[in-house]
Amino acid sequence: MFGTLLAMIIERLFDPDLAHAAWLIGCQKTKQAIVIDPARDIDRYIAAASLRKLKIVAVTETHIHADFLSGSESLACVTDATCYLSNEGDADWQYNWVTESAANCKLIGDGDEFWIGDIKLQVIHTPGHTPEHICFLVFDVGEEDPIGIISGDFVFVGDLGRPDLLETAAGIEGSMEASAKRLYESSLAFNSLDDFVQVWPAHGAGSACGKALGAVPQSTVGYEKRTNPPLQLLNDMQAFVSYMLSEQPEPPRYFAKMKQMNRDGVPRMDVLPSLNEIKSPEELVQAAESATVIDTRPWNEVREGHIRGTIWSQANGDFHRFAGSFVELDEPIILIATHDTIDRALRNAVRIGLDNLIGFATPEILNQVNGLETMDEVDAQTLTAMKEPNVIDARKRDEHDGGCVDGAVHFAHTQIMGHLNHIEKDVPWVIHCQGGTRSAATCMALKKKGYQVVNLAGGYRGWKAYTDSHALNS
Repeated sequence: MFGTLLAMIIERLFDPDLAHAAWLIGCQKTKQAIVIDPARDIDRYIAAASLRKLKIVAVTETHIHADFLSGSESLACVTDATCYLSNEGDADWQYNWVTESAANCKLIGDGDEFWIGDIKLQVIHTPGHTPEHICFLVFDVGEEDPIGIISGDFVFVGDLGRPDLLETAAGIEGSMEASAKRLYESSLAFNSLDDFVQVWPAHGAGSACGKALGAVPQSTVGYEKRTNPPLQLLNDMQAFVSYMLSEQPEPPRYFAKMKQMNRDGVPRMDVLPSLNEIKSPEELVQAAESATVIDTRPWNEVREGHIRGTIWSQANGDFHRFAGSFVELDEPIILIATHDTIDRALRNAVRIGLDNLIGFATPEILNQVNGLETMDEVDAQTLTAMKEPNVIDARKRDEHDGGCVDGAVHFAHTQIMGHLNHIEKDVPWVIHCQGGTRSAATCMALKKKGYQVVNLAGGYRGWKAYTDSHALNS
């Protein structure tokens, strides 16, 4: 059977910052192709298809995403492709934007089939991560058995898609357990597939859409049956539900807005915007008076000199969790980035809807600004010597529950902006995480809001090592 794969092109288009994979599937004979789960910077998919001499004739997605803005409508319009979208959601989770879209949209549901050249895609409804979630069984021409399954956010390598986001991100109270039970039923159906079927998921390690995603890019049904932890619990639904709802990380604050926009309509972005380069320190200072500065430099550089009100968010996998948690979508934004990193920073911004981009300045221009501010840090020894310090633990809940700095209160960095009314503004705070990175970003966000904050250098890890060593020596 697998010899027929020569007639098919399957390419994983992976974004390491989002830990997100779109899939390009093309027919060698007809040169037709489909893109599945595209993000908003669609030029990547057009370029990949062009390199393979493929024409994109179809675009689809497995579900209404929470961790990034979809590029499905823009890609379908630009390529004149048909956009296939799930019709399996309940009344609250339908694609509301399709009725007014310029794209040719077709709604699909469980059991539906369509062809891309000689490649057949069959829809299976797999609710649990979201109500409308679908997967695609992929068949080569003339074959009765599927080659693989585009599993979206349902089955990952080593994990399943978290079922709590409707409640923890979208705010639908009481939905977690019901979603986990639907995920259980979907998992039973997955287990009925043949072991040789390949699994092509939408995320890898680092994604917030699960709690234990593996770094291996793809798998097989048989391997996941043997090794995927929740799939070992299918003989006990309650144990499965408990496992899936335990220790899920707090979702970034921006997830709720992404869900809403992907359901109701994402502003078209057929091409990436061009950013104005700010070329003088005077212009930068003036622009920063009415905009939020997102500084993408390394922490040691930001700590030693930044413009008042700056948010720190490097142009890497932290960008979405930091900027997405600390910056509102409608805020005017100035990026601090090098010429080598500005494209990455721009893409990271628009993938989560930070579109109001005024321009960017290089570190060289920033360093010419007079009166740059610094961020104070304390070490474990200094903190230990403080009398009754006010401490915030910015880690995940399970990290906090496993041990924290004495007396620390817990607010995960991805959610802290929604809890400012619980943080006193007229007292100094020491912020810690595990190693000092998440807390550094949190410090910058709280400082922008007028809080008195210092970062614990080395984080809980450094504090624990210090206190343990002194306990042994005492």
